[in-house]
Amino acid sequence: MSEDLTAVARFLYEAGTLKSTRRSGWWMAGVKDPESVADHSWRTALIASVIARLEGADPAQAALLAVWHDSQETRTGDVNHLGKKYGNGSEADPRDITADQVGGMPEVVAATVRELVAEYEAKESPEAVCARDADKLECMIQGIEYRAQGYANAQRWIDNSRRRITTPSGQAIADAVLATGSLDWLRSALGEKP
Repeated sequence: MSEDLTAVARFLYEAGTLKSTRRSGWWMAGVKDPESVADHSWRTALIASVIARLEGADPAQAALLAVWHDSQETRTGDVNHLGKKYGNGSEADPRDITADQVGGMPEVVAATVRELVAEYEAKESPEAVCARDADKLECMIQGIEYRAQGYANAQRWIDNSRRRITTPSGQAIADAVLATGSLDWLRSALGEKP
């Protein structure tokens, strides 16, 4: 096996650690077993594709940016906002971490991943803006779900996330989410009346 594919294989195992890396901010809200970074990234990618389509941006690119947006957390863990205040991982530039992660991979793969992370971090392309809104909207939705499970302190995350959404489509979806119960989808699928 070529050495550059071995580097890809190592990264694929590394990426798998995000399935067990918990989103640490939720512990402050009292959530005992919070979602993983991988859980968060999956729904963020779905949301990014929806916002991008509504905003006239490329949904595939927005979703791809969302897939990679927290991939550096294999090395730093999920550093919540309070931890960043004290420098706990906040000095680590995601672009630098990504460069280390993709070192030794085939250049076509490494360059693609570096470009994706750089685009997301630059916050300039319409797709990056949509992916960033998706990140906030996903956190808001997760907060609503945790609140429905009895974690009243999740309201802070709901409110803060809602304020940080910038696109018209993201804001409209956020309003719709706030007006919809977390199990309304199930009632609708079963043909039940609201």
